Amino acid sequence: GIFHLVRAFDSKEVTHVEDSIDPERDLDTITAELCKKDLSYVLAQREAREKDVKKNPTMKLPPLFFAVMDKVQDMLENNQPLGRGCEWTAPEVDKINELIPGCITLKPTVYLVNCSEKSFVLGGNRYIKKIKEWVESHGGGLVIPFSVEFEESLSALRKAGDLDGEKALLDSLNGRGSVLPRIVKCGYKQLKLMYYFTAGEKEVRCWTVARGATAPQAAGVIHTDFEAGFIKLECCSYDDFMECNKGEKSMASVKAAGKYRQEGKNYVVQDGDICHFLFNKGGGKKK
Repeated sequence: GIFHLVRAFDSKEVTHVEDSIDPERDLDTITAELCKKDLSYVLAQREAREKDVKKNPTMKLPPLFFAVMDKVQDMLENNQPLGRGCEWTAPEVDKINELIPGCITLKPTVYLVNCSEKSFVLGGNRYIKKIKEWVESHGGGLVIPFSVEFEESLSALRKAGDLDGEKALLDSLNGRGSVLPRIVKCGYKQLKLMYYFTAGEKEVRCWTVARGATAPQAAGVIHTDFEAGFIKLECCSYDDFMECNKGEKSMASVKAAGKYRQEGKNYVVQDGDICHFLFNKGGGKKK
């Protein structure tokens, strides 16, 4: 995926390469550059396959090859990203994944609008509306206003241990807070990813896995042996753990509440599950 950072603040200290602040122009510029990069890649892939056909008279490219490549080439030549503002059929998607999986503009995009600290505290500025309109007119997408200046101030106060200063800064947002956690969560969502936890005496680990992963597939993220020799999964949800746990370093309270479960190989792991995998390595002892 792509986090597309857009400048939306005025500052004499932070100069712009174009000597003016125009987010719409910047969006057009970056989008055009990405499309040109993809176009170069697409043309190279097309040329390579057409050369292969010329070398071997028995080979023939299917009509779908030309339909998809012509459509892709036309879009990129007009600075239209491949992943937005266009409907693709299932056969076309399969062909794109086969021929040009490396296209940058196929990737999901989140637009991060960097405002000044003052604008962030006030809840917006004159640039944000124009940016949202641009995004909507170019196939849509998620737009997240935030402020690097604000995040730096908040981080500095926390590092200094200035609790009063931190509270005063957060109070100025009227219930809002740092946007960084939301950016991380939205990034996961756009990529169709989630995470689960494992816990032991020494550490708690967070593991990233694709949404829809079964228990064996999730176990394989830790080690392929876990997936190959999967026996069962013991787990509970994060919310159930937080609700039932009474501060002890065990699952005793969760088990007593009937919230600790045993699941088989068809179980689809849920976002935030706390997992303990049992597996058999080469017919040996359970781990």
